[in-house]
Parts: sequence; C-alpha cells; structure tokens
Amino acid sequence: MKLRFAGTAAALLAAALLFPGRVHGLSAQKAILMDAATGRVLYQQNADSRSLIASTTKIMTALVVCEQCNVLDRMRIPKEAVGIEGSSIYLQEGEVLTIQELLYGLMLHSGNDAAVALAIYCGGTAEGFAELMNDKARQLNMRDSHFENPNGLDAPGHYSTARDLAILAAYAMDNPIFAKTVSTKNVKIGQRYLRNHNKLLWLYEGADGVKTGYTRAAGRILVSSATRDGRRLIGVTINAPDDWNDHAFLLNQGFSKFSNQRIISCGEVIGYAEIAGGQSGKVELLAAADFDYALSPEETTEMVIPGPGFVYAPVAEGADAGVVHICIGGKSVGKVPLIYGETVEMAQEEQKSLWKRLIGGD
Repeated sequence: MKLRFAGTAAALLAAALLFPGRVHGLSAQKAILMDAATGRVLYQQNADSRSLIASTTKIMTALVVCEQCNVLDRMRIPKEAVGIEGSSIYLQEGEVLTIQELLYGLMLHSGNDAAVALAIYCGGTAEGFAELMNDKARQLNMRDSHFENPNGLDAPGHYSTARDLAILAAYAMDNPIFAKTVSTKNVKIGQRYLRNHNKLLWLYEGADGVKTGYTRAAGRILVSSATRDGRRLIGVTINAPDDWNDHAFLLNQGFSKFSNQRIISCGEVIGYAEIAGGQSGKVELLAAADFDYALSPEETTEMVIPGPGFVYAPVAEGADAGVVHICIGGKSVGKVPLIYGETVEMAQEEQKSLWKRLIGGD
C-alpha cells in the first residue's frame, strides 16, 4: 500500500461501486447491497429515494424493543392491540404472552397486532413508541426516515430509503436477541405455529434475516442478511416483483467478488513526518485504530495524509497527528486517526532563540 501526503483532502471522492448503473434484469426500482462490518456500499440504485416501506418498519420496532425491554417479561394484551387491520397473529384481549413471543409474531408472521402490543408495552402508546423509533433513527443517522406507527401501515410522513434500511439492518443484526429472532424459521407460541415469511432462509445459503414487507401502494419490499465465512452482507430492494432472485443475485456478487481485509492495524507505523526545529529530523505517525474494508482481488489501496508532510517541534508521544485517508482509485473510502510515535523536543538552538525572543534579547 502506497503512502502520499496531500495539501488538501477536498478532492477525495466517494467509494466506487461494485457494478455502476442499473443491473440488467434486476426487478427492483430501488436497491442497495452493503457490507455490514465495513459499511461499504457494493451496489446502489435510487438508494436515497424516499418510499413507503410497509412491514420492514418492524425492523425498527423490534430493535427498539430489544434494546429497551426485557424480552422475558410477560404482558397482558390490551384491547387496543386487538383487531388491527392487515397481517395478524390474532391476539385476544387479556391473553398473556412474553415479549419474546410477541417478537416472533412480529418478525416471523408480520403481525400488525403484535407490533401495536409491543409499542404499547414499550412506549406507553403507539404514538409514544413512534417517538422512540424516530429517536433511534436519528441516532443511527438515518437521514431520510420517519416513522408514524410501529407496523408499517401506509401513512403520510411514514417513509424510509434503501440506504437507511440497510444501515438499520446492519446495526440491528449486531443485537443477539434481534438476530436470533429474525433467523428463526418456525416457532410455536401457545397454540400458534408461526413460519417465517422470509423465504431466503430456505432458499439462500447463509441467509439469516431480516424482513419482508408488502402493501399495494409500497409494492414488495425485502431486507435481507446473509453471512458466509464470518462476513455479513445486507441487501435491500424496494418495489421489486422478483425480490427473491434479486437478492440471490446481489448477495452472490457481493460474496464472490469481495472479501474483508485488514487494511490498517492499530499501532502500525503509517509513515513519518519531517520535523522542523526538532532534536530529531522526523517522527513516526502511528494508526490509532484498526481499519477493515471489503476489497476485490483487483483493487489496491493507497494512504493519503492531508497536509504538507512536516510539523514544527515540539511534538508529544500519543498526541493527535491528524488522519490518514484510505483510498481506492483515488477515492476515499474511510479514514483513521493518527498519533505521534514519540516525543521530539525543540533543538537547543531553537530553544535559546525562543527564550531570547520572549525576554526581548537580540
């Protein structure tokens, strides 16, 4: 990997895509494929266009519940959660279920009634829970998302994008309770037998989530997760009549063409900066964090450090030394903070000169 200094980082652009432009034969109007660990977008098509998202809304519902509630708790179903329109697990007023059982009903069978029950338990009301959903969206920097309800029924002001759904799914799959729930194929809840609507769990090797969605206005929506050799990819398609095949194609491309690699290790010597007026002429620049990225065999990386390539003494070991940009084809794909590897004091003559200036000497 090559290193160079640059006077400015302003010219560094966004990362290149796996296959630029619309993929021939892909049925989706909007789509994205993302490497979950590194965040690299391998493919995108209208990924920032706001859309109705139907029951993929329930990814956020489940995440908020997993983070804020004890899934072993039991709740008595209120009348407000009974008889909700659309997909249902036919909850009965007064019956008692655990939060985990309701999560299965939410994510496997897409129960709109389970969504309302969980929202009331966690947020007091469905409206109060929607505020929690929007708070979480802001925390995840989902800039083009807003939630009005916990189940995804079409509503003005209820929308997201393929990119935001991918960000959400990648984050949610790191939650073990969420991941266990969405990867479950079949489960029995009392007298209810639930089968996961996500056919990819049977059709695609390594598939382990996430959620289907459909309304007449939104079309078919699918958020998928698949893991192979410890590497997870997240796919999202919106308004995709052939979504199962769309996802199989995108995931196959992502797994076959890319692999995660350690580009920079914490503590690694990235380069050297010249020191003006120091007891030493240069100082090591060390990486302050690891950096992994998904690369194809044909890709090479370059490190670019913004700035002139020199500093004035003194510098202190461990002090902030700027950043290094990791680039592919001249385009920035990430950055890592740098620190100085040692302390370098000012040269003796420089110290004497500074002292004279301070006391007014010649």
